Amino acid sequence: MGVVSWIVIGLLAGWLAGRITNSPRGLLRNLAVGLAGALLGGFLAQRLGIAVAPTFWGELVTAIVGAVIFLGLWQAIRQA
Repeated sequence: MGVVSWIVIGLLAGWLAGRITNSPRGLLRNLAVGLAGALLGGFLAQRLGIAVAPTFWGELVTAIVGAVIFLGLWQAIRQA
């Protein structure tokens, strides 16, 4: 997938992760978290040896999982 595809998937993942975690943050922050989470999800999948389907849906699920993890870590750090 190209860079533009990853950006779109990351933005969508951030929005969905905000909905999943019921995050009170704003839309722009959730979108930024989605971009960072997409990178984190891809990195974790590669390091753990998880094969991700090279389709839109496979990449989206990976980005959402990464964004939810990133958002959870972000909230834990902000509360500490």
